[in-house]
Amino acid sequence: MHEKPCVSVWLPGWFLLGVLLGGSVAAAEKESHDEPARRPNVLFIAIDDLRNDLGCLGITHAKTPSLDAFAATARVFSHHYVHVPTCGASRCALLRGQYPKHAVHLSNNAIKQTQKDWIRRSLPGWFQQNDYRTLSIGKISHYPGNLTGKDWNEGPQEMPGVWERSWIPNSPWPHSQAMMHGYGNGLARRPGKSHPFEAFDGPDEAYPDAWVAGDAIQTLDELQSGEQPWFFAVGFFKPHLPFAAPKRWWDLHDADNLAAPAVTTKPEGISGWHNSGEFRGNYGHDYEDVNGQITHRDPASDAEYAKTLRHGYAAAVSYVDAQVGRLLSKLDQVDPHRKTIVVIWSDHGFLLGEHAIWGKHCLYENAVRSPLMIRLPGLQKAGEISESIVQTVDVFPTLTDLCGLPKPAELDGQSLRPLLTDPQHPWERPAFAFWTGNRRSIRTERWRLIVHPGRDTKAQTADAFELFDMQSDPNESTNVAIQHPEIISELIAELP
Repeated sequence: MHEKPCVSVWLPGWFLLGVLLGGSVAAAEKESHDEPARRPNVLFIAIDDLRNDLGCLGITHAKTPSLDAFAATARVFSHHYVHVPTCGASRCALLRGQYPKHAVHLSNNAIKQTQKDWIRRSLPGWFQQNDYRTLSIGKISHYPGNLTGKDWNEGPQEMPGVWERSWIPNSPWPHSQAMMHGYGNGLARRPGKSHPFEAFDGPDEAYPDAWVAGDAIQTLDELQSGEQPWFFAVGFFKPHLPFAAPKRWWDLHDADNLAAPAVTTKPEGISGWHNSGEFRGNYGHDYEDVNGQITHRDPASDAEYAKTLRHGYAAAVSYVDAQVGRLLSKLDQVDPHRKTIVVIWSDHGFLLGEHAIWGKHCLYENAVRSPLMIRLPGLQKAGEISESIVQTVDVFPTLTDLCGLPKPAELDGQSLRPLLTDPQHPWERPAFAFWTGNRRSIRTERWRLIVHPGRDTKAQTADAFELFDMQSDPNESTNVAIQHPEIISELIAELP
């Protein structure tokens, strides 16, 4: 199932870009006799908990005009998969460029607990060693601003030494943890009490992502005026819980037009179902009416509440879409010829009631599939979608390739340059995902297999499987494992 590796020779970044983007070899060779071209800058944009529901893919759950406009200038990967369905571990795989190898790599503290083994060869560390300025604002690793101490506002650093500067903007929120889970006008979450959605009737600056965008916009001016190439990572918080955004983004959507998932029931038998602990435990679901009566609401049994939550998620998506649009507009001002490589990536998806789950933390499609878009100078066939299955670990080698940097040998991914050149390029690599309890998944063009290891090792309990035919059953409604033992054997052999 793997694409056969091709033999390649390392060439300078300017040469690769010249050939990749349609320039002739002769022109690239001519430039080699002149002063070497500066390596391209990189703007990396991370969005937290964004499902692969975008207008450019024909899905209109939330209005995303900024992302859709960017997609028309970029390569959209409609089948991009992350490796772990939780924030910190997914970002660890991105920044290491490797699959999770141990249980520690599956936790939200994966970076904090393992970074000493790989920090210098991380994505920012590698660019820094190759003479790039490296900066990050907002949430790029698990801890926004890169600090892991009290309130995520003091040391030690999560990724020490690889960012020239890593920070959160000065804002009404008192510290990083409050900003990450921020409500309107500087209010912090009260765990177990604050509601999971909010729509304050105020400006975009009433919520955190407008502040991230504002600081990032100012930073672009400073970076673009310098001579050194840069890698600038900008991490937005929404649509991560709480689904909190200004009321105008709430009013942009009609809750009655937000379609419910096709499958909202708990799977039968062995499954990846969980009780949505982040949603149920970190947020309050008791509501007081005008008569002072308290009602506990649960989307599993309250269709109107489920509709309201989907409405809140859509509002948060449109809000962050607008902030990304502000940043991209500024980039067009400081770089009108679009010489900057831009990557837009989300750390995982989010189930809005699919399989009776409200959250991620499982290996179903909507948890591990997320947006990935890449724009580079002179991209041919811009706006065309690649439906090939790609993975988060492919981002690191893609960027080293496009920037003309040598690639660390331990990376698990492959450069997506062939798909940037031609979105229809043959590409038959599967995607792998991992979760606690040694659960693993493989996604091919047709199949998703989820392996649930036998839990009673002394009794040699057999592994259990969920197998879905994604061509005939894209909603993963029917487990067909018992009908296809030969497919299971074949797919298991592919797992790393």
